[in-house]
Amino acid sequence: MQLLKILYVGIILVSVMIPVNAQKKWESKVYNSYKAGEVLTYSMRYGPIHGGDAVLTLTQTVFKNKEVYHAKVLAKTVGITDKIFNVKDIYESVFDPVSGLPYKSVRDIREGGYTYYNEVYFYHSEKKVFSKKSGYFEVPEDILDMVSSLYYIRDLDFSKIKKGDVIEVVTFFGDEIFPFVLRFNGTETIKTSLGKFVCYRIDPVVETGRVFKSEDDMTMWFTADENLVPIRVKFNLIVGSVKCDLEKYENLKFNLQKVDN
Repeated sequence: MQLLKILYVGIILVSVMIPVNAQKKWESKVYNSYKAGEVLTYSMRYGPIHGGDAVLTLTQTVFKNKEVYHAKVLAKTVGITDKIFNVKDIYESVFDPVSGLPYKSVRDIREGGYTYYNEVYFYHSEKKVFSKKSGYFEVPEDILDMVSSLYYIRDLDFSKIKKGDVIEVVTFFGDEIFPFVLRFNGTETIKTSLGKFVCYRIDPVVETGRVFKSEDDMTMWFTADENLVPIRVKFNLIVGSVKCDLEKYENLKFNLQKVDN
């Protein structure tokens, strides 16, 4: 089960990051790297084993008389892994198209016989959130949820970020304030089933001991084009490695830039 949870961690940046005190705010681009209708489909493999899939969708809707984006992650086990674990997790975020700040997040977990459901509402002007499970919390300014933090990263102006710089993000997850740190490690060219891509490499700082040997054992690659699509997440674990790759995409805002062979 822990191995499968790592898949969801990789796609939406959840729970194994080391908390830090956020300090610097990086500039966003003048445009979004995404649009309503975008669909990203990922597969997770542990060596030759296809253990799970995840689909990330983005739609446009209205929330409290405001035009908003609604992002949804559906992550589930497949094949023999599904027969053993039977996991189907859903994470959702309703966020502002301009500021990127969330208004509402949903966590709907079904893992074997375990279920969990909660909704969180964000009141940024009051620096508060309301959890249906736990009530009100005071939070820092411009706090994100885990799903909206992915779109926050995609909106960063990487022309202003240098290799070795740290990106610090504060989120609200599991009814707790949860900051985490990402190290920017420049660009790399990687090959996937979709082709070759020049990518920005980001290394989240992870907690060692449980599944990781070192704090640098997780890496994320975002395409170094206008889309900034998360195209691969890789984990070097104590018991092997896991790779989560983008397998299919629909309705990207810009053409995906591949490297000619």
